[in-house]
Amino acid sequence: MDLEAVAAIRNFAVQVLQVFALLFAFALVLLVLYVLYLYLSDVSQTKQAIRRNFPVLGRFRYTFEHLGEFFRQYFFSLDREEMPFNRAQRSWVYRAAKNVDSTLAFGSTRPLNQPGDVIFLNHPFPTLEKDAVPPREVTVGDGYAREPYTTSSIFNISGMSFGALSVPAVTALSRGAAQAGIWLNSGEGGLSAHHLVGGCDIVFQIGTAKYGVRDTEGMLSDDKLREVADHPQVKMFELKLSQGAKPGKGGILPGIKVTEEIARVRGIPKGLDSISPNGHPEFNNVDGLLDMLHRIRQVTGKPTGFKTVVGNTGWLHELCESVERRGKEFAPDFITIDSADGGSGAAPQSLMDYMGLPINRSLPLVVDLLEEYGLRNRVKVICAGKLLTPSMVAWALAMGADFVNCGRGFMFALGCIQAMQCNRNTCPTGVTTHNPDLQQGLDPLDKAERVYNYAHNLVYEVGTIAHSCGVTEPRQLRRHHVEVIDERGMAVPLSALVPDVKSKSVIATDSGEG
Repeated sequence: MDLEAVAAIRNFAVQVLQVFALLFAFALVLLVLYVLYLYLSDVSQTKQAIRRNFPVLGRFRYTFEHLGEFFRQYFFSLDREEMPFNRAQRSWVYRAAKNVDSTLAFGSTRPLNQPGDVIFLNHPFPTLEKDAVPPREVTVGDGYAREPYTTSSIFNISGMSFGALSVPAVTALSRGAAQAGIWLNSGEGGLSAHHLVGGCDIVFQIGTAKYGVRDTEGMLSDDKLREVADHPQVKMFELKLSQGAKPGKGGILPGIKVTEEIARVRGIPKGLDSISPNGHPEFNNVDGLLDMLHRIRQVTGKPTGFKTVVGNTGWLHELCESVERRGKEFAPDFITIDSADGGSGAAPQSLMDYMGLPINRSLPLVVDLLEEYGLRNRVKVICAGKLLTPSMVAWALAMGADFVNCGRGFMFALGCIQAMQCNRNTCPTGVTTHNPDLQQGLDPLDKAERVYNYAHNLVYEVGTIAHSCGVTEPRQLRRHHVEVIDERGMAVPLSALVPDVKSKSVIATDSGEG
């Protein structure tokens, strides 16, 4: 081969490389422009907090989530194996909050043979749509509070304090609750302008540290109680004895989350850990509790009850006996029962894992005890603790609850991805952080719509369960509508496992007892 041929080949190769270099440079420019487009699209959209806070990279979450539907049988955990909330539960909440199709194909992933699983008994003649009615109204404090509270809501937002939640999260919950016609529990962190902005009904929670209603000594102030009660949105007062994540210990808000505004609302120093006492210093017995409830009701004029995790049960008998002795005007207007597996904030693992009774034990215990002492009509029952899907709420109503509260379900509606960073000020979706860079991912107006969708769709599906059971509205569900899988994998009537007081009376009479 002569030199001219070699030179020609070399020139051709150089030209080819130059063309490839130009094509590569052009492709690189296109890629950069495309990534820039994705970045600008992500930071400007308000629908997805992860994409807004982590533009471009955040998109991989949704890609992997979709691919997981096809590959999870090989590489990932199954739908119902994750804790504290599995993929099936979270996915239902996400779909309900986005108001997208919640139907499934190819059968249920529930095994239907695990001890404790709930099964509802369908009626051969279900309630037709024309015969269905909305949930009936329930009045709290009727005849005992100057301003009793009447609502038809069955599903409400549980106590999560301002401080534990961010400003945009509280704002979105307030607006969404107003749209859905449900109440928002303030949590123990006091009442902020963000709770009131949406115009929803408020249940004001009084914790052991009395944040928002404390005097200079940290004790309950009647004057500040009146100030809170003067807000027409505040409908009830809840005295917190304990909460699901940490029975026997007060609230824990790390100093990094005590901003200037939170410190002002709570009445505490900025930047220091906010640690509540593990009990109320004003009382240490049942009569003291009843006196405190009576005092709050008299000062505010509004229904007043207490929140507790049930453990030792002897004091509940003492409480009912004290009400019998002193009169029903001293009874709580409601009792909120939190499950031992409740809670979204910081807590010692020893308490979170091992302390208190779960709601499937404590709810029927309290309902039946009130029935036994003739207080069931006087004292309303609210329950909370991982009750975030329609079946869970329907079960609680059948068990005897008047209302169901939920916290973490509404956190999912706000965009929570169960990152388990609630206590570290590093929540990637902006729900539980006060980092402005992370908060900007949570758009309150968009998330308020999701809060509304979640509450609306959940209540609708609870109604669907009720109608399938043959009743016209959810509050007509009873224990005989439910069966529970026992340790042998067999379905057993709930009314047999946990007979209510009226059933017990019938059984005792039929057997010659009593």
